[in-house]
Amino acid sequence: MPRRFFKRYMPNPDRIKGNKSLRFLGTLIHDPNLWHLNRHSVSRAMAIGLFWAMIPMPMQMIAAAVVAIPARANLPISLGLVWLTNPITMPPVFYCSYKFGAWMTNTPTLHMPDEVTLGWIGQVLQSHWQPLYLGSLVLGLLLATIGYLATNTYWHWWVRHNWRKRQEKRRKDKARG
Repeated sequence: MPRRFFKRYMPNPDRIKGNKSLRFLGTLIHDPNLWHLNRHSVSRAMAIGLFWAMIPMPMQMIAAAVVAIPARANLPISLGLVWLTNPITMPPVFYCSYKFGAWMTNTPTLHMPDEVTLGWIGQVLQSHWQPLYLGSLVLGLLLATIGYLATNTYWHWWVRHNWRKRQEKRRKDKARG
């Protein structure tokens, strides 16, 4: 089930390899291990994608790709998970990260204004970037660990569950015939 589930939503590797924006990766992107769907590559991809999704920086996908390639994680899953923080989800996610970082550093927090402007965002980033990045880093590591362990555990459970079902079916078929 996990492999079929992921395969259903995976883009075509040849199409991705031919993408002009990924040419800077050269032949590294042609490693077949970056496209395999197994417990280890998907678990690593979950960790990498979830971590970089929590980090407030431009071009998170490039950072995820640069880490996924040497880690031999599934590249499409790593890149796709980065989009958990998209223009719609970024403000609440990063605000929660900021609040968490401020709590960790015992820093007084700013409250969200009625109207968020670019000027307000710039001011906050200049004066309160430490709690934001600390909270994002800690939450990113926490989410990455949970994602890795949950995926690895679920995949392992699913394989064992299906193995038992097949064994039971074989026993029943053997008893009948």
